[in-house]
Amino acid sequence: MSTFVIHTVIPGGPAGPTLRYDNQTSELTNLQTGQPVVRSFAAVQPASQPFATSKDTPARKDSPRVLKISLGLSCNYECEYCSQRFVPRAAETNPAEVHAFVAGLDGWVTVPPERIEFWGGEPLVYTKTLRPLANALRRKYPDAGFSVITNGSLLNADINQWLDDMGFSVGISHDGPGQHVRGPDPLDDPEKRAAILDLYRRLAPKRRVSFNAMLNRANISRAAIQQFFTDLTGDLDVMIAEGAFVDAYDPGGLALSLPSDEAQAFRRTAFQEIRQGKADRVSGARDRVASFVNSIRLQRPASSVAQKCGMDHTDSIAVDLRGNVLTCQNVSAQSIAPNGESHRIGHVSDLASVALRTSTHWSKREDCPKCPVLHICKGACMFLEGSLWEASCNNAYSDALPIFAAGIEFLSGLVPVYIEGDLPELRKDVFGFSEQVKPYRERPPRVFPIPVVAA
Repeated sequence: MSTFVIHTVIPGGPAGPTLRYDNQTSELTNLQTGQPVVRSFAAVQPASQPFATSKDTPARKDSPRVLKISLGLSCNYECEYCSQRFVPRAAETNPAEVHAFVAGLDGWVTVPPERIEFWGGEPLVYTKTLRPLANALRRKYPDAGFSVITNGSLLNADINQWLDDMGFSVGISHDGPGQHVRGPDPLDDPEKRAAILDLYRRLAPKRRVSFNAMLNRANISRAAIQQFFTDLTGDLDVMIAEGAFVDAYDPGGLALSLPSDEAQAFRRTAFQEIRQGKADRVSGARDRVASFVNSIRLQRPASSVAQKCGMDHTDSIAVDLRGNVLTCQNVSAQSIAPNGESHRIGHVSDLASVALRTSTHWSKREDCPKCPVLHICKGACMFLEGSLWEASCNNAYSDALPIFAAGIEFLSGLVPVYIEGDLPELRKDVFGFSEQVKPYRERPPRVFPIPVVAA
């Protein structure tokens, strides 16, 4: 079932009209009038549909538009919910491998990549490899965008200058007021703090730096995160990337997942912060609201929805310096996926034989096709299975639901409070107003605790 009946309220007032939403066609209809909630623009079909990869029907890879290079998984920090914490390590990379890697690119990269991402562990642990590698790739692909995500603890004036000169975009991983839950805080060290702020001041005017924060059960407020970085930088336009709820890759992530009795309180907090503009610089909220609104305006079909990470695309490739093609940058050639397949999915010397057997596209899972937040969640992590997948799915659902509600309110002026469909009760009751929603459906409407937001 892909069609949902959505019971709504008028902010500050009584119950509103009932809506119908189809997650396969992105149609949103007022059931009282029979009319679409918003006039749809002509649907634009993507040039190619994402391939529904699975163990039995693996996706292939070709010349990368996005090239992700894993330097290794070593890190100078150990964070509580790191997706790489328990991943078996391959042999460490070293500067001697740079020449052969760069020399071999023409054998499998037939079109210059649009973006090259350099990944750890902590990438700056590998500075002696990163510098010659990036220098060589900049000469070879002068127009490619370069990016790196760092915990910021190894920055200094020399590295900052080099990152700036090389045209890097830099994401600084930090959870703001929740950093103590994640792990060590480089901002507690005056020298590290100064280096982080130096890099920020260099790159912020060029829109090439962000702080990358994640939510977890001990760090649920995007507004608090946004205020933290505003105060830190003094910049009212500070960019905060990511900003979504953690996936449960391991016991640490599982412990920081949302228990069922906290889910609706989180949704209420997230929704109010979004609609009050207190999370307008957090890409995990702002950009996903805009994307969901546009999915309805353009009636994007579900068939156009790729996985959240984009690594199911044929032109997104993660490799190590030995040419091993990996499921993604967060695994190694030595690690095994939950479905029993090796995360080493092939080698660049035989790109035609690469097969993504480690992952499951959302369309191959039982619940994703009948989920109302499919266009927002995009299938969560594509290689998780079992209890870790279930926890990640629950996190992603509660994370996406306030965005779903905010998008519908933007389009209709109505706030969804109850979703009828093939869903568990906790997923139907958006904000925990079930006792108030039930009288609405059976008896005359009443006022709900959704305040009006001042213009």
